[in-house]
Amino acid sequence: MASLESLATATEAAVEKREPKIDAQGRSYATGRRKEATARVWIKPGSGKVIVNGRDQETYFGRKTHLLVLNQPFLIVNRVNQFDVMCTVVGGGLSGQAGAIRHGISRALQYFEPELRSPLKAAGMLTRDARAVERKKIGLHKARRAKQWVKR
Repeated sequence: MASLESLATATEAAVEKREPKIDAQGRSYATGRRKEATARVWIKPGSGKVIVNGRDQETYFGRKTHLLVLNQPFLIVNRVNQFDVMCTVVGGGLSGQAGAIRHGISRALQYFEPELRSPLKAAGMLTRDARAVERKKIGLHKARRAKQWVKR
């Protein structure tokens, strides 16, 4: 039983030991990835403004679903309109870029406030989505689409 108690205190100490990673300008930085997209994300306390590649989030992403994906981490930890986000994203399409920014925002929030790690992790925001496009195979039209087969 003593080993279980010592293990519990060790994990509590590890949780308490996490310190915020904040630079001289008061920002936290993280990298997010999804499909072929890579996002570099900086967050700092502010009014909730999100700048993507020098443009506002509404002008960069046309679809509302991309904006919902982008702002999920803030909704999960109840920090809506409390942080300004500045990010640069390259590669992939708009859906992959929105997912990459979401991953970067989640990681940056965790670095800024280490106690937010558990709700973000429980919601799956800190896990990198490893799904990628399946390669095309020889003799097939696409990755799995084969030629039409006629029995008679």
